Amino acid sequence: MRHGGQILIDQLKIHGTKRVFSVPGESFLAALDALHDSAIENIVCRHEGGAAMMAEAHGKLTGQPGICFVTRGPGATNASAGVHVAKQDSTPMILFVGQIDRSHRDREAFQEVDYRAMFGTVAKWVTEIDQIERLPEYISRAFHVAMSGRPGPVVLALPEDMLSARADVADLPAAAPIPSAISPAQVEALTAALAHAERPLLMVGGTLWDEKASDDLSRFAQAWNLPVAVPFRRQCHLDNRNPHYVGDLGIGMNPKLGARLQQADCLIMIGGRLGDSMTRGYELMDPAAPTKTIVHVYPDASELGRVYRPDLGIVAPTCDMIAALAHTKPANNGWDGWTAAARAEYEAWVQPKETPGDVKMEQVIHWLSQNLPDNAILTNGAGNYAAFLHRYFVYKKPFTQLAPTSGSMGYGFPAAVSAAIEHRDRPVVCLAGDGCFQMTLNEMSTARQYNAAPIVVVANNGQYGTIRMHQERHYPERPSGTALANPDFAALARAYGGHGETVHSTAEFGAAFARARVSGTLAVIELRLDPEALSSGATLSQVRAQGLAARN
Repeated sequence: MRHGGQILIDQLKIHGTKRVFSVPGESFLAALDALHDSAIENIVCRHEGGAAMMAEAHGKLTGQPGICFVTRGPGATNASAGVHVAKQDSTPMILFVGQIDRSHRDREAFQEVDYRAMFGTVAKWVTEIDQIERLPEYISRAFHVAMSGRPGPVVLALPEDMLSARADVADLPAAAPIPSAISPAQVEALTAALAHAERPLLMVGGTLWDEKASDDLSRFAQAWNLPVAVPFRRQCHLDNRNPHYVGDLGIGMNPKLGARLQQADCLIMIGGRLGDSMTRGYELMDPAAPTKTIVHVYPDASELGRVYRPDLGIVAPTCDMIAALAHTKPANNGWDGWTAAARAEYEAWVQPKETPGDVKMEQVIHWLSQNLPDNAILTNGAGNYAAFLHRYFVYKKPFTQLAPTSGSMGYGFPAAVSAAIEHRDRPVVCLAGDGCFQMTLNEMSTARQYNAAPIVVVANNGQYGTIRMHQERHYPERPSGTALANPDFAALARAYGGHGETVHSTAEFGAAFARARVSGTLAVIELRLDPEALSSGATLSQVRAQGLAARN
C-alpha cells in the first residue's frame, strides 16, 4: 500500500525524471514526502512563475517534459505564465497542481479553481485525477500527450485527499516511443516542389532538435545550395557560420530577409509553425494570397492549413524528415546567385551598427559572440535589448539558445538557472533588460541555494524600452507608464551572495566578464545604457521623429 504521492513519484522515476521544479504547498504534501527519499532532485523556487519557466527551459534543453509542482489557486495562476510559454514554444512540460479535497468541490472553498476551465486554452490537456488507482494511467498519458505530435504542456490537478489516500496499485512502464517512418513518396513530393523553384527559401523550426539534425540540415542545404532561415528564436538550429544560413525571420528581423520571404516562389517550412512573427504580422505573406508554393512539414496534422494553406502538407517529425532529405540527390538549379546574395545580406546585417552612449550593446554582444565557447548557453526574455542578441550573436551549436517565442518577459533568468543546473560544465549567460530582470530576479536565491552560476548581463536604460518605442511611434512626445526606478543591480547580486559589477563604458566589459567567470558563482554585470539607444536599428530621437512625421 502506497499513498498517492508515492505512486506519483514512483511513476515519474519510471519515466526517467531526474529533476523537478517546485514551490511547496500543503495541497501536495504527500508528493513532497515521496520526493524526500527519491533520487529525484527537487529545485525549490521562489515564485511559481519562475518554477514553471525553469521547467519549460528544462524541456527545451532535454527534449523530455519539464516537471513542475505548484499549489492550488494563486500557485497555479502564478505558474500559468510558464505554461503559456510552453504552449506557444511547443515545449513538452507537465504541471502538477495541488487541489482542494474532492468533498469540498463547487463551494468556492479556500483557493478553489476549476483548472480545466483555467488552463483549457493554454495547455494541450488539462484534467483532475479523482481516483488514486488511476494515477499511473494518467501520468503515462500525460507523458504521451506532452511529447506526441506538436509537443506542449499538460496540467494535472491533484486533489489533496486523493494524493494522501493509500492503494495497492501496479506501476505502468514508461511511455513507449511511437515509431515514425518517412515515405519515399513524401520525400519525392517535397524535392519535386523544390526542383521547380527559382527562388526557394528553406525554414526549419520546432523545439525537439539534436546535433544530428543540425548536421543533416547542413548536408541538405549544401547539396541543394539552399538558403536556410529559421523562425523567431530558433537560431541555434544551424551553425550561423554556415554559408547557407541567412538569418532569422522574427521580431526585429533583417528587412532584406523579410523581402526575400516576399520574393520567394517556394517556401519550405519544416518543423515550425507559420504565423505572425515570421511574417511581420502577416504583412510579408498574406494568408489569403501567399503568392508562392508552400510546403509545410509538421509533426501534428492539426497545424497544417490552420493559417496558411500548404500546397503540400506532410505530417512527419522534423528530425526524421531532415535526415531523409540529407540523402537526396539535388536537382539542377539556377539559384546560386539567390543563395549567395541572401548570405551576403546576412553578413552585412550582423556587422555592428553604432548606437549612442558610452556602453554600446552591439559591441557587448559582438564581444560575447567572439569570446564565449561554442557550447555556451544564451538565454533572454523579452525587450528591445534582445534584438541586439538576435542580430549580433553568432550561434554555433544546438541547445545554446533559450528564449521564449511567446515574448514572455522575465523568462531569461529562470531559464538560465535551469540551464546552469543541467549543464554545470558549460557557461550560461542571461541577457536581460532592467524591466525583464526585475520580474524574476528573486530566483537569484534559488541559484545560490543550488550553486548555479549563470552570468546575467543587465541592460539598464531606465525604461520599458520596447513599449516606449511603440509609444513614440504612435503617441510621440507623450511617454506614459514606461519609466523605471531601478535598484543597484550589482549590489543586489552581492546581497544574494553572488558577484556584482557595474559597467559604465564598453571598454570595461571584457574584464568585468572575466571576473564574473572567475568568481564561480551567480554574477550580475549591470550595463548603464544611454536611454537614447532605444533599439538595434533606431535611436529614441529617430523613432520620435518618425512618429511626429506620421502624426503631421
